[in-house]
Amino acid sequence: MTQPIVTPTHPPKRQRDLRLDFFRGLGMFIILIAHITGNPWTLWIPARFGFSDATEMFVFCSGMASALAFGAVFSRAGWLMGTLRIAHRIWQVYWVHLGVFFVTLALMLALNMTGAFPRDEVGALNLKHFINNTGPNLIGLMTLTYVPNYFDILPMYLVILALIPLMMSLARLDVRLALFASVALWISGTAGLNFPAELWFTKPSDRMWFFNPFSWQLIFFTGFALMSGWLPAPPVRRSLIWVAAGIVIASVPFAWGKIISQVDAIRDIRQAAAPLFSKTDFGILRYVHFLALAYLAWVAVGPKGARLRRTGWAAAIIDLICRVGQQSLAVFAASMVLARVLGAVLKLAGNGPLAALAVNLAGFALIIGVARLTAYFKGQPWKADRSPDQTHTTGPLVQTELRP
Repeated sequence: MTQPIVTPTHPPKRQRDLRLDFFRGLGMFIILIAHITGNPWTLWIPARFGFSDATEMFVFCSGMASALAFGAVFSRAGWLMGTLRIAHRIWQVYWVHLGVFFVTLALMLALNMTGAFPRDEVGALNLKHFINNTGPNLIGLMTLTYVPNYFDILPMYLVILALIPLMMSLARLDVRLALFASVALWISGTAGLNFPAELWFTKPSDRMWFFNPFSWQLIFFTGFALMSGWLPAPPVRRSLIWVAAGIVIASVPFAWGKIISQVDAIRDIRQAAAPLFSKTDFGILRYVHFLALAYLAWVAVGPKGARLRRTGWAAAIIDLICRVGQQSLAVFAASMVLARVLGAVLKLAGNGPLAALAVNLAGFALIIGVARLTAYFKGQPWKADRSPDQTHTTGPLVQTELRP
C-alpha cells in the first residue's frame, strides 16, 4: 500500500507597495499631532503651509489601498463578490467608528470625574448634547445622522466605500464614465449635497457633515483610479516638477498664519477665495495643492520607492513608519482616542516645550505599539503549531508524489 507524501505550499504573497505604506504611516503620525489638543507641534505640520493637509493624504492613500484590496476582488470574483467584500469592510469600519466614539466619551467622562484636569473634556468635544439628550442622539449616532465634528472622518469613509461598486460598474462600461461620475459628485457636493450632522437635536440644527463625502470622494477615487490604471501615472519631467513646486510655494503666503496676520492684502484675498479651499466641500485649491505635493513626493522617492530602501538608522525609521501605515485603520482609531487623553495630559502639564516633546513622543510610541500589536494578531499566532516534533504551516497541502 502506498501513501501520498504531501508538502505544504503557500499562496503567493502579494508584494506591498513601500510608497503606499510609507505615506499612509506618515499621515498617521501627522494626524496624531494634529488631534492632540493645544499641541504646539501643530504649528509645523504641512497644513500650516498649504491648503491641503494629512486628511487628503489619508483619503488618497485609502483610495489607492482600496484599489489593491478590493479592485482585485471585483476582477477575480465578479461584481457581486466584490460588492460583498465592500459590505464586509463597511461593517468593520462602522463598528470601529462607534467604538472610537464610545471609548473616547467614556475616557473623557473618566477624566472629568477625577477632578484633576483643568478642562471640561466632554464639553471640549461638544458632547454635552449627547449626554443631555442621549436617546434621540443615540439613534442619530447609530444611523450616522448625528456626527460630532471630532468623529467625522470614518463616516465619510463609509459613504465613499459604498460608492465603489457603482464606480466599478461604470468602469466596466468605460472608465471615463467612472471618472465623470466622480467629478459630477464633487460638483454636487460643492453645490450643497451633504448629510445632516445633528438631525436629532432638540433644537433644529442646519449643521451638515464636516467632511462632505460627495466632495471628498474625488481625492479617494483619484488614488483609486491611479492604482487601478484608469489614469496613467504622470511622467517625470523637470517642467512638471517646477510647476508642482511653484504651486506649493505660491500657496504658503495664503496658508501660513504669520503672513496672513501681518499682510492685509493676503488676508483679504484669502477671505475672498475661502470657498476654493473649503475643507468641508473639498475646495479645488486643496485638490490642486495636494496633487502638486503628491507629485513631488512621488518623484522624490524614486521608481517603486527606490530611495526609501535605505540602510542603518534611516532604514529603521522608514520601517517603523511603514509598519504604522500597514495598519492604518487600527492606528487611526487608536490615535483618535489617544489624542484626547494626550491633549488633557499636555494641558495639565502646562503646554511647555518639554511637556509637548514628551507627550508627542509618547503618542508616537503608542501608535507604533498599536501597529505592531495589530500585525501580531492579524498573523493569528494561536494557529501556529509549536510542537518540537512537527513543523506546521497554514498553507494548503498538495500531493506531490507517491512513495511505497
